[in-house]
Amino acid sequence: MSTDYEARLADLGVILPAAPAPAANYVPYVLTGNTLYVSGQVSANKDGFITGKLGAGMEISEGAAAARACAISLLAQVKAACGGDLSRLKRVVKLVGFVNSTPDFRDQPKVINGASDFLVEALGDAGKHARSAVGAASLPLGVAVEIEGIFEIA
Repeated sequence: MSTDYEARLADLGVILPAAPAPAANYVPYVLTGNTLYVSGQVSANKDGFITGKLGAGMEISEGAAAARACAISLLAQVKAACGGDLSRLKRVVKLVGFVNSTPDFRDQPKVINGASDFLVEALGDAGKHARSAVGAASLPLGVAVEIEGIFEIA
């Protein structure tokens, strides 16, 4: 498979934004060997933070769109960590997704599918990954979703 991920993203109508800066005393990513750990990326788009609580007025499709936005931010961080060369990405290893949800909400995996499906669509087999999807009573700034990732790079 070609590793021209940016061309594939463009075909999907996605241009990676500048990697978001950390909001507190941490770094956006840590590279050790060929393993890249990317800090949690909160759901945001060009209009600002995507906020809401699943099970309390926010639909699964809206949550999945928020998770997709997190995946785009993750790829922006990967690109920054790779010195602007996204073709260095070998694979997505694991995602850990947090969903701002009510105690009775049970569809966290369907929400995080928004990120997983997007990464496979954009990266092909390199986008297939292990994953956790966890409910949270609250997330920073009231965002709907936060996702962290582990990646293998060349």
